[in-house]
Amino acid sequence: MADTEAEILGLYRAHLSKGRATLAELFGSHMEVASEGAWLTTSDGERFLNTGGYGVFIMGARHPIVMEEVERQLRTHPTATRILLEPTVARAAEALVSVMPEGLDRVHFALSGAEAVETGLKLARAGGFKRTVSMRGGYHGKTLGALSATAKEVYQKPFRPLIPDFQHLPFGDADALEAELSAHPGEVCVILEPVQGEGGVIMPPKGYLKRVEELVREHDGFLILDEVQSGFGRLGEWWGADIEGVRPDVLLAGKALGGGVLPVSAAVATRKAFRPFDKDPYVHTATFSGQPVLMAAVQGAVRAMKEERLVTRATDLGAVLLPRIAEIAYRNIPELVVDVRGQGLLIGVELIEAGLAGELLIELFNHGVVANHSMNGSSVVRFTPPAVLSDTDVEFLLNSFDLATRDLVRGAATMPEGGN
Repeated sequence: MADTEAEILGLYRAHLSKGRATLAELFGSHMEVASEGAWLTTSDGERFLNTGGYGVFIMGARHPIVMEEVERQLRTHPTATRILLEPTVARAAEALVSVMPEGLDRVHFALSGAEAVETGLKLARAGGFKRTVSMRGGYHGKTLGALSATAKEVYQKPFRPLIPDFQHLPFGDADALEAELSAHPGEVCVILEPVQGEGGVIMPPKGYLKRVEELVREHDGFLILDEVQSGFGRLGEWWGADIEGVRPDVLLAGKALGGGVLPVSAAVATRKAFRPFDKDPYVHTATFSGQPVLMAAVQGAVRAMKEERLVTRATDLGAVLLPRIAEIAYRNIPELVVDVRGQGLLIGVELIEAGLAGELLIELFNHGVVANHSMNGSSVVRFTPPAVLSDTDVEFLLNSFDLATRDLVRGAATMPEGGN
């Protein structure tokens, strides 16, 4: 007997999050039950173009190469003892390092982006860097260390006291960073994103990332680049670090790293930064870190990205989508749009208020497209489409955005002043 929407909503309210159930109702209580490539299918057979997923689906869902690797591993040895040598994790590390900036060649695997952040922060602390600087608007996760770096009052307030000695500076302000680093030489770990995804696709000033690296080196600091969302081809480069030739002490990967099939993240470090883990292999561990079936997904994801040239495809698709989305937005909703910005396949449409962003997400859904809000930039609708979009998919997305923005105007015209 098939599940009904009412039954699943009831189970959400009974055993999961009531708020999550309410949010689902805003989108018609649809249940997603299947996915392939750029498309997902609901229980009633409707298909939606998936430009959401918070950056997970750079190669779409159930990519054949990833599925091939995962299914092979499932049939033989999905979970390891963590006592003996396990070849799949070694090969996955080798594959990941092959696409990393030079010098980043030591890997610790985890499952979530927040776990990767915790790993990076612990490497910094173990290396003697007791102060941490992160950027306002940045998002690094909601575990305790990651949350301490995520400068968002609504997320931090219920869980205080957080970890001490975290300072939050304006993103893009190199002078403020220089002042903090010069006041505490040899003590500061800096963690930031190349592009603030959850912040609302906030792009750094040109040259900012390189200047951050220079300042960190000048003042004997420690640099972590959080590329959980921006990395693995999303920006049209393998990593945001590649855009300005930055080499951090630790680079964090996740989301797309599991090929849109399984949850995997990683902290990839220089040999010097990784020394605490070399000295004691049990100082930072997790039962499911590097499990064979997850590592098969990593190998498949790297292989698919290389064989299908998906990084280049992300560049090419972004060069089409960004200007056309901007043209439609400024044509259809000029009074409502603040900015359209992005790089590669990370694109944000900023509206004049958060309520309108929510309405646009619903209108997009009504026209067959799933997109995302931005948790630290609530007035920004975020598109993170896969690099496997066909030309037909691109036209579907643009046509749906055109229709959704037209419908938004009609809805906004009848909204009470200050309403959502």
